[in-house]
Amino acid sequence: MTSPQPPQNIASNPYDAEFEDYQATRSQFWDQINDKRSLSLGGYYQKRLAHIYQNIVPADSQVLELGCKDGKLLHALKPSIGVGVDFSKEAISHAKKRYPTLEFVQIDAHQLQLGALGGRQFDYIIVSDLVNDLWDVQTVLDSVRPFCHPQTRLVFNFFSHVWNLPLRAARALGLATPNLPQNWLTKHDMNNLLEIAQYETLRQWREIIAPLNIPLVSNFCNRYLAKIWPFELLAITNFIVARPVGMQLIKKPTVSVVIAARNESGHIAELIARVPEMGGGTQIVFVEGNSTDDTYDVIASEIAKHPERNCMLLKQTGKGKGNAVRNGFDAATGDILMILDADITVPPEDLERCYLIMASGLGEFVNGVRLVYPMQDEAMRFLNLLGNKFFSWAFSWLIGQPIRDTLCGTKVLWKTDYQRIADNRKYFGDFDPFGDFDLLFGAARLNLKIVEVPIRYRARRYGETNISRWSHGWLLLKMVAFAARRIKFI
Repeated sequence: MTSPQPPQNIASNPYDAEFEDYQATRSQFWDQINDKRSLSLGGYYQKRLAHIYQNIVPADSQVLELGCKDGKLLHALKPSIGVGVDFSKEAISHAKKRYPTLEFVQIDAHQLQLGALGGRQFDYIIVSDLVNDLWDVQTVLDSVRPFCHPQTRLVFNFFSHVWNLPLRAARALGLATPNLPQNWLTKHDMNNLLEIAQYETLRQWREIIAPLNIPLVSNFCNRYLAKIWPFELLAITNFIVARPVGMQLIKKPTVSVVIAARNESGHIAELIARVPEMGGGTQIVFVEGNSTDDTYDVIASEIAKHPERNCMLLKQTGKGKGNAVRNGFDAATGDILMILDADITVPPEDLERCYLIMASGLGEFVNGVRLVYPMQDEAMRFLNLLGNKFFSWAFSWLIGQPIRDTLCGTKVLWKTDYQRIADNRKYFGDFDPFGDFDLLFGAARLNLKIVEVPIRYRARRYGETNISRWSHGWLLLKMVAFAARRIKFI
């Protein structure tokens, strides 16, 4: 028996035919828009978008932009390699003339193939004001995955539902660029589509309350009010930063554990015995910092007793734990860098949990949390506990990722990411004596995936704490205020 055949007058795939009609209509529409000078008042909005993206995408990154239009945004990001993709022939023609140092390709984002862009992978993939105009967002997300490496960041912005009617009115009056009917995706819709396509949302927030340039008013509204609830609900555009999941950076990476030791001679032998061997090999880097006891000599003696351990001893070049950690990180040879406090208030064995998170790709920056499990008596004074909770709340609000314990000494990151943080340190300044905020601020600016690991915090058994509650607390408060201007209110 032969199988029934479809009638000859019915398309073999009506869905494909509908998609082709949809794209042809839009391509023709955008060619007409891009072929003539726009009379809209959207210039200020576009400049504000470019400013926001410049604070997300570091200069000299390798950037792919989908729906690049005339290439202004891509050019503003100053990429080392910049590739713009758009299905509008006129848009690509204008972009090539204006920015000959960048590469522009006329192709539909739904039909991207790795060979079409030279088989390259990118640090950032920008999708600005495009998803609401796509036929199938999931198909586009699937199509860009071959262009991602494990540390690639996808950055989206798309109009909020709140501005649906105002934008219609502005377009009817000729004050905004015309458009065809759109999807009007919500943040929930985008997060769901990202999850389906095997991406993970890292941050999401709103921007731009005033899309037109009103002297003083627009800057105040967009820089400050748009970041504060409930005013942020009035913002015109949603931002999302995401990363691909299921990609390993390095198989069986090596590890360097950096231990800043000042007046900790009573803990050295135990540290060498208890720091676990991890991954492809573990290096222990001791950085002795201006001790008044015999810590340096004890470290040297214990290293000599244990030739089976890969140990290094450095003399700190400056003051403060932050300086000691940087000395250790600069000398470390491991793929993964870890900080362990010399007072053993955090069990060295917990570092293995951090390693597994990093090696599996589950996280890119591990932060220990002392505020989950019960603490031993005297492990943390009450006022210190309150201070930690306040700074945790402040920092979570600043970076858009939950951080429960900013001052826990246990922090883990890739050496390559640390080098990027160090290269970008001038953005925040070099005034963190602890090193914790320096790393967290840097990780937030790079949009690293921060994972928190609960640990059991113990009272120290030898020596006294090097923390001054009041003077250091005041310094941390000033650092939070400074970072707010650099991260939040940009």
